[in-house]
Amino acid sequence: MSLFHGLSAFPITPADEHGIVNTDDVMMLAEHLSAHNVDSIGLLGSTGVYAYLTRTERKRAVRAAIQAVGGKTPLIVGIGSLRTDDAQNLARDAAAEGADGLLLAPVSYAPLTQEEAFQHYKAVAEVTDLPLCIYNNPSTTHFTFSQELLGRLADLPTVQAVKMPPPKEGDVAAELKQMRQSPVGKIAIGYSGDWIAAEALFARCDGWFSVLGGFLPKIARALVDAVAVEDPTTVEQHQQNLLPLWELFREFGSLRVAYAAANHLKLSNALPPRPILPLAECDQNRVVAALALLDQ
Repeated sequence: MSLFHGLSAFPITPADEHGIVNTDDVMMLAEHLSAHNVDSIGLLGSTGVYAYLTRTERKRAVRAAIQAVGGKTPLIVGIGSLRTDDAQNLARDAAAEGADGLLLAPVSYAPLTQEEAFQHYKAVAEVTDLPLCIYNNPSTTHFTFSQELLGRLADLPTVQAVKMPPPKEGDVAAELKQMRQSPVGKIAIGYSGDWIAAEALFARCDGWFSVLGGFLPKIARALVDAVAVEDPTTVEQHQQNLLPLWELFREFGSLRVAYAAANHLKLSNALPPRPILPLAECDQNRVVAALALLDQ
């Protein structure tokens, strides 16, 4: 299985109130995910609060995860940054620490044009041989990739995948079919937005970039495996059990829910970086109740 295929688990990055990464907890999380046979670990994604960590702390997080998995599970590292030269340096750092692939979002304060985004990706791709995944996350970056831009990026030698959000209109299968028939079809196409995971997997997307997998890898793995053997009954059962969690993801954003879940499961005791606040106690109790429905 190639790097950007299958179940990619995206954990939080535990850190203190000053943004100093807790490397012991990073290692524990990475070991936990690897032990449950995820196909890759997506370190320093949006759930991994990459935008709130310094270059030094990102490097420490990557080093800890690499040490923990010891080559058993591929590591995809987020390198999003406001400046192109900073993203280039983060790509170099990830490669030097032993990462297997990169994930790049078009982060910007000033809204980017399509050409600016292309030049940003091109410049980063030119400084590394590591395979690169386009991180299409408009709810966070406020940037919308045109199909033309995705096609241009797919022609860059090291760009091998795109991480797509849930479609705003239509269904995943229709969007995926359209993309497969376009120049984007030459690269792997995966989806985030865990509540559409079953739909995307049945539509034969290449990968699921999963927040759930970052704290409940056993259940995420079971869902992927049930789709693979075409067992809709088991998939539907998982979906029904997960519905309260999906509702929380959509209500509060998966990041806040992931912190609450990881802490309840004793995978961490970290709080999200300020100004992001943890869920109120009543909503944390809702997370605990949602987790109680699941075979952890």
